[in-house]
Amino acid sequence: MKQQILIIGAGFGGMWSALSAVRLLDQHERLDVAVTLLAPQAELRVRPRFYESDLVTTVAPLGPLFDAVGVQFVQGSATRIDAAGKRVIYRDASGAQAELKFDRLILASGSQVARPPLAGIDRFAFDVDSLESAQQLNIHLQGLRDKPDSQARNTVVVVGGGFTGIETATEMPARLRAILGSEADVRVIVVDMGKQVGSAMGEQIASVIAEASDTLGVTWKLGSPVSMVDEHGVQLDNGERIEASTVVWTVGVKASPLTQQIDGERDAFGRLHVDRNLKVLGQDAIYATGDTAYAAVDDRGNHALMTCQHAIALGRSSGNNAAADLLGVAPTPYSQVKYVTCLDLGAWGAVFTEGWERKVVLTGKEGKAIKTEINTKWIYPPEAKREIALAAADPLIPVVA
Repeated sequence: MKQQILIIGAGFGGMWSALSAVRLLDQHERLDVAVTLLAPQAELRVRPRFYESDLVTTVAPLGPLFDAVGVQFVQGSATRIDAAGKRVIYRDASGAQAELKFDRLILASGSQVARPPLAGIDRFAFDVDSLESAQQLNIHLQGLRDKPDSQARNTVVVVGGGFTGIETATEMPARLRAILGSEADVRVIVVDMGKQVGSAMGEQIASVIAEASDTLGVTWKLGSPVSMVDEHGVQLDNGERIEASTVVWTVGVKASPLTQQIDGERDAFGRLHVDRNLKVLGQDAIYATGDTAYAAVDDRGNHALMTCQHAIALGRSSGNNAAADLLGVAPTPYSQVKYVTCLDLGAWGAVFTEGWERKVVLTGKEGKAIKTEINTKWIYPPEAKREIALAAADPLIPVVA
């Protein structure tokens, strides 16, 4: 019977884990080890683009790619991880329970938006965390044109001034005017706990975010959290009320709940602590990657963020190292010293920075050109040809965006 490397999740970390594992097995001509990937769909959903209006191109099919390299895809959703028994219980596409055995497990089940127990948040707040939720927001926005003109109809409140919140907010004026008309008196308001516009992104980039916000007409309410959401808007903790037909929640993220089923230390986001080879500390056969892994990127105290930039490199390393573990060959320790940020700022352009201090390198149209390359080309799966796909999965390839 073949040994099994089982991967949970078909996001950036999962897809690249599968390709990288096959790559190393291929080099050692090991046909007695199979790579199996379990996920609800055989597709990469390009989550970094869910703030956009056109969602059609944010889904990349993975079936042809997996067929080309020999990854076995199993459609289903993992419900339980039995580490001691080396098996994963899952629900298949029909809802029936089934199980998969593993010799090495790679947890690449991602993350999700963290919604606090706030009155009205589940009923009245949208998000752009998943394809389905982004589609729901799109449908809602399209429906605004059928409502009577009012300040509330024309107002979108984005809760959270981090990366996702800023990209969502700065894209929103154009999205609203495309629906309501170019002359519509639209309002986009970011509610953020920071003391200045864009403070969550650091001092060097904050002034660029403020300039773009002013140009686009995006305003910020700072220093007070939202205390309640209802169908007519939000209430702030300081007593202020904002009337709005649309509220988008972008505050906070947490690792997949499946991390809780594995014994191990976790960070504040629920990510599992891993060693430099991405094996979960205290586990002999389980690796974590992407948004489920709390992984050091260098020797200076920096750790991977919950971004596709880090998930791609993490996936290439975890797949390689899980395969190396079974083969009995030396692993390739995960390292990702270079860090960049490319933040979309809607019709104003974008800002591209380098380093953990986010030194501004490009802004406006030049920044937008890089952002477009990243969002439409660089983060998409490789071509579904075995040689090309496996070459792209080398864990030593630097990821620069």
